Parts: sequence; structure tokens; C-alpha cells
Amino acid sequence: MKKELLIASALVSTLGAASVANAVTATMSGSHHTGLKGASVDDGTADTTTQVVESSFSVSLSETTDGGIGIASSFMLANEDVNTGLETAGLTLTFTDGSKLDVINGGNAAKTHDISVPGGAGEAGLTVTTANRAQDGLDFFGEATAVGVEWHSAADFMADGLKIGASFSTDTGAAPSASAVLESSWGLGATYVTSAGDTALTVGAGIADSEWKISTTAPSSGSSGFHVGFSAVTGNLTVAAGYANGDKVAGGTTEYEVNDNTVSKVGVKYVSGDITLSIGFTSGEGKDSTTLGTAGTTEDAKDTLAAGISYAVASGVTANLGFKDIDSQNDGSNDTKGGTSWYIGANMAF
Repeated sequence: MKKELLIASALVSTLGAASVANAVTATMSGSHHTGLKGASVDDGTADTTTQVVESSFSVSLSETTDGGIGIASSFMLANEDVNTGLETAGLTLTFTDGSKLDVINGGNAAKTHDISVPGGAGEAGLTVTTANRAQDGLDFFGEATAVGVEWHSAADFMADGLKIGASFSTDTGAAPSASAVLESSWGLGATYVTSAGDTALTVGAGIADSEWKISTTAPSSGSSGFHVGFSAVTGNLTVAAGYANGDKVAGGTTEYEVNDNTVSKVGVKYVSGDITLSIGFTSGEGKDSTTLGTAGTTEDAKDTLAAGISYAVASGVTANLGFKDIDSQNDGSNDTKGGTSWYIGANMAF
């Protein structure tokens, strides 16, 4: 019996050593935040206070070949945000010159190079009527299929401070039906970093287009457009702004087109020790249509003012206090679904 136990122990030890020796490098990360959100809607319904809980846990895997090429991927074990599912990642190859290539679900290069504009803090917000389809992000266009690649240049590409990217995705072979299905897309993006005296200046821009297929009436236009923005950092002060223009197609059970979208964003952030103050304003407008193949004619709009205070309580722990005021307009008229919202809570990340 002792001999059998010794043999089993030796076998386990050997397999364990071999497993460790041949394992890629794995790192874990995640976050958990919880708090209270209050909402006061313009339509006169009773004010509400609800709990917000969101958690995520992911694993990143990486290794480097003898030739110096990095190979990386990742997967998410849990994402308990009811608004999103588990994230999917393809494969990233990093070359010795600093350039990278994302293969399998590569993404769209236009989205990679949009500017981050400061806004509020936490989860303050309202759910406006689904009929209001005005966009509020600089990257509302630029979808990509899983059969796609994205190339990222090395830093200082052709000029100091310049990085560029290009992407392409193609048909997955899904049969067209009554729902619109993304067929192919491409994207280009660039980020330029420079300085002016004591100010660090970042400029980002992107352009993208896509083709859709459907068994009945095809969309009048794809999801296409451009964005441009800048961020200026002087000491603890950050000022940023961005603008996007384009069209949007949504397939699935709720199909629509929004044409002539414009999104304008401006924001300011100031860091003082462990405290971060931020405020931002977003204005989105677009002409929506409830029928694919028909360009939008009536205008939807959404203006959002957001402000927030974040306090670093401890390493990885941040307390957030946020506020939002939203003005919503559907088909040219106030839809009374705007209002104000506040949030107070904490975020823990590792």
C-alpha cells in the first residue's frame, strides 16, 4: 500500500512539474462595485432608489516564442452586468518591432483610436424610451464580425508620437433572414501624441464602413462614419473633446436605421491627491427610421450633463459619487423620459 502511495505521489509530482514547465503565463483581474442609484423622471412617475451591483472576473494568457513573437489571449469567467455578456477575445501576436496583430474577432481600428472624454462617476443614469435612438458615443459605428483582423503599428510609426491601425472583417457565412446581418467591415484609425510646453496633447481619429445583408429590403446605408478628438493634460488638469458623424444600422429583433448622426462631447477632469473631480457634456442627434431600407426623417436627440467625485479610499478601492441630467427628445418632441439621477457607491478592483 505504501508503495502504491509513493508511486501515485511521484506520478502527481511529475505531471505537476511538467504542467508548470509547459504552462503559459496567466494573470487574473476583475472588479466588483455596488451602490445605490436614484432617479427622478420628468414624466411625473415616483422617484426611485435601486441597488446597483456589477462584477467581473477575467484571465489573461501570454507567452513569447523563441523568435521573440508574443502570443496572447484572454477569457472572461464571469460578467454580472445585466447589460452585457461575457467578453470574447481572439488571439494577439506581438512582433519584435512593437507592432501587433489581432486575429479572430480582431475588432475595428476606428474604435481603437477614439478619445476618452471625462464625464461623471459611478452608475448614475436613466433609461430613456427605446424609440429615442440618438447615439451618445464617439464609436457608435464600426462593427466587426468574428472573422476579422486588426493591425496596430508600433509607436512612432513614420513620425514621433504617431500610431496607426487598420482592420478588416468578412462574412461569417450566416444566412440572411428577415433580420439584418453584418456582412463585412473595414476601419482605419490614428493617434498622435505630442507636447506644447507643459501640456501633453493627444489627437485621435478614425473612419469605418460596413456592409449588411438581409433577405428582404437591404439597409439604405451601412454603419459608417468618422470621429476626431483631442485630450490635453497639463499637470493634474485634463481637458478633452470629441466629435463623430455617421449612420447606424441595428439588426436583430429590433431593426432600425439612424442617419445623419452627430455626437459632440466635451469634458474636464482634475486630480488632487486621492480625489478626482470630473464633469462632461454630451449632445447626440440623429434621424431615425423604424424600417430598414428607409432613411430616417424624424430627429431624435439626447443631451447629457454628467459630474462626479471619486476618492481613492485604499489600494484598489474607490468611492464614487455621481450625478446626471438627461434631456431626451423623440421624433422632434420632448418625450418626458429625461430627468436626473444620482449614484453613491464603491468600486473594488484587482
